[in-house]
Amino acid sequence: MLTAAKSLLLFAIVLLSIFAPQEKPSPRSYSPEYTSDAQLKLPEHYREWVYLTSGFDMSYSANTQPDDHHMFDNVFVDPESYKKFVETGTWPDKTTLVLEVREAHGKGSINQKGHFQSEIMGLEVHVKDEARFSGKWAFFGFEDKDKAGKMVPTTASCYSCHSDHAAVDTTFVQFYPTLLPIAKSRNTLSAQYKKEIESPSPSSK
Repeated sequence: MLTAAKSLLLFAIVLLSIFAPQEKPSPRSYSPEYTSDAQLKLPEHYREWVYLTSGFDMSYSANTQPDDHHMFDNVFVDPESYKKFVETGTWPDKTTLVLEVREAHGKGSINQKGHFQSEIMGLEVHVKDEARFSGKWAFFGFEDKDKAGKMVPTTASCYSCHSDHAAVDTTFVQFYPTLLPIAKSRNTLSAQYKKEIESPSPSSK
């Protein structure tokens, strides 16, 4: 049987649990911002974000003609979205991925073989903003030194390519070596990607 003192103590604990301030989730350090004419503002500090991968002279078309120069592409993602992907195997709303294209050079300083990265040739940003875009995701292109980028029209081939071939949530996680194992373990790989790797096209063999 509870004494009066114990009853009062229990009552006080219940009151504290009811009226104690609830901890609010901390705001994101980055969320996509837009201009009045619907352009995406450049996330200027993207190089402080999480680095995912680099590609060298990559092309998704077997008929691509060789260029007279080489290119690297580097991919970065905002830290909060990276952390959420590690936890869940997929991307949260407001995810922002930056594709940075840089010119490749073979001659310079003491380099005698291979290639190193040089000037930025272009930037492309892939944004997940579910309330803003009917397809949840959108691409934005930036010219050199642009502070805002225009949305790539949804009729562009990049949308259908990502929809048809992306490993996770219309993103090419298959090229992100630190994230692909996470998607596999979380079972978040898309059906079309799993079908693609099970029955590769003749051009990919």
